[in-house]
Amino acid sequence: MRGGTEALDPHDYFAPFERYKRAVWDKAVATNLTGMVLCAQAAGRQMLGQGGGVIVNISSTYGVVAPDQALYEYRRTDGEAFFKPVAYSVSKSALYNLTRYLAAYWGASQVRVNIVTFSGVFADQDPRFIARYLPKVPLGRMARVNDYDGTIVYLISDASAYMTGSNLVIDGGFTAI
Repeated sequence: MRGGTEALDPHDYFAPFERYKRAVWDKAVATNLTGMVLCAQAAGRQMLGQGGGVIVNISSTYGVVAPDQALYEYRRTDGEAFFKPVAYSVSKSALYNLTRYLAAYWGASQVRVNIVTFSGVFADQDPRFIARYLPKVPLGRMARVNDYDGTIVYLISDASAYMTGSNLVIDGGFTAI
């Protein structure tokens, strides 16, 4: 992979765990985790120089709970080899400890680091997916794009000045049941 910019083959990325390729794993972890580490380093250096700041990491419900592979059964029924990938879930989960690590590491320097866990955003997904997904959400709907705005504004504002190392789960209740 030259420069790491080549797209992953969906057949490999969504492959079953038993056949998950190392190169696919490496690329997904490089994107989802290493990319966050590099961004935090760059932002942190700047914030240390200015006496503080705020980093808000973004993760997924599949970093908190294992993917329910049954949500995607309709794709396999259609003949597609589709499984929510192990690299996605594991790399998103690692962001929680990265956040806690950085919160403890930079706390005395007034750099606050928190993480937000989002769940599925409605984007015209297949109706068969939505039919399986919605019963898992107590609010009975997928997120709208702007449902997360207030959370981010809160975390970057002084209203959360005593908050660091925390995870706000904004998922309509998906992880509650």
